[in-house]
Amino acid sequence: MTKWTISALFLCLFLSPAAWAGKHILPDACGSNKIDFNVKTEKDQPAPAAPEAGKAQIVFIESIEKPFGCRAIAVSCNPTVRFGADGDWVGAAKGNSYFAISVDPGVHHLCTTAGKDVGMDSFTAVAGKVYYYEAKVTIKATSERYDGFAGSKAMSGSGTQIDRQFNFSQVNEDEGKYRIKISELSTSEPKK
Repeated sequence: MTKWTISALFLCLFLSPAAWAGKHILPDACGSNKIDFNVKTEKDQPAPAAPEAGKAQIVFIESIEKPFGCRAIAVSCNPTVRFGADGDWVGAAKGNSYFAISVDPGVHHLCTTAGKDVGMDSFTAVAGKVYYYEAKVTIKATSERYDGFAGSKAMSGSGTQIDRQFNFSQVNEDEGKYRIKISELSTSEPKK
């Protein structure tokens, strides 16, 4: 590296507020970045009951796609995903799991985070309706090291590249109900 490249790199680091803060800046729809969750999941739980009278319901779903042997590569294979509504964290999920909350009718601003990945959306809730939102984490691992056999690649700790994708979006009722059937119920509480 040249002297100018090194100088430019240090200048960028010193001028970056996020580098000084130690955590990234979150949208207003999220809660405090200081709050993390302990998450437990339970298999074979019934689907959430219908929304309370005069309320709407939001079902937050985390789905994850990961490579076989994910633990062998140095990456979190089951990240905790935090979900927020209107400026407060409402819970978290881990792995393929879900939870539901009740909200008043009207406009709501949603946020989700997995590490430094952030997703947002807003919608207008109608009493008696159920809205399904999915945070999808996709982890792919590729190796740049060839094992000598006609261009095949070997998975190993060195040379393995991790591609993590994150998407947060509303899903339709059929997709939401299916995701609940194949997922575990998530319960969470803020860490103390």
